[in-house]
Amino acid sequence: MTRKERALEAQKILNQLYPKVPIPLQHHDPYTLLIAVLLSAQCTDKKVNEVTPKLFELADNPKKMSKIPADQIRVIIKPCGLSPTKSKNIRALSEILCRKFNGKVPQTLDELESLPGVGHKTASVVMSQAFGQPAFPVDTHIHRCAQRWGLSSGKNVTQTEKDLKSLFPKESWNKLHLQIIYYGREHCSARGCDGMHCLICRTLYPHRKKPLKTKK
Repeated sequence: MTRKERALEAQKILNQLYPKVPIPLQHHDPYTLLIAVLLSAQCTDKKVNEVTPKLFELADNPKKMSKIPADQIRVIIKPCGLSPTKSKNIRALSEILCRKFNGKVPQTLDELESLPGVGHKTASVVMSQAFGQPAFPVDTHIHRCAQRWGLSSGKNVTQTEKDLKSLFPKESWNKLHLQIIYYGREHCSARGCDGMHCLICRTLYPHRKKPLKTKK
């Protein structure tokens, strides 16, 4: 198979397995999604979803959050890890949203990435899931699967994102990145598959003889 053929076959299987893909992080507007995605860095979505109800009960908009001391935020979000940095960033970005963006989450990548603690992946998730703009956020699951499926030889997520965007129609990006995340967690996990066991790996590489070591 060519890389394009592998991409189409993988997408076909993903559409069969995940015809509908809910957003895994609980939220009710762009701001609460932004905070949830920020908290998800080096943390599971499950843990974030356990923490955010208490945080959003305290403050669920920039105006309220900007008035909460960072130390108080830190106590609540401690189970998510990196709480000293995350709490400061949550407080700081909330202040900036009030001061520069009239309390609204901006709808451009550049403006989102200018906020404290908001990198390209976080900004892309918000653009995709909050505003419906075409984006292909690449996390560790997508990076791993793209290599195992021969869709990218990228040594980093930046190259993987570029490769995947070139393979799939723009209108499919938002759904597809969630489909791959779900599949990567459930079927092609870091330890559960080595490029030889899951349905997509077996379909795309039926004659693969050795485990594939993915690049970080």
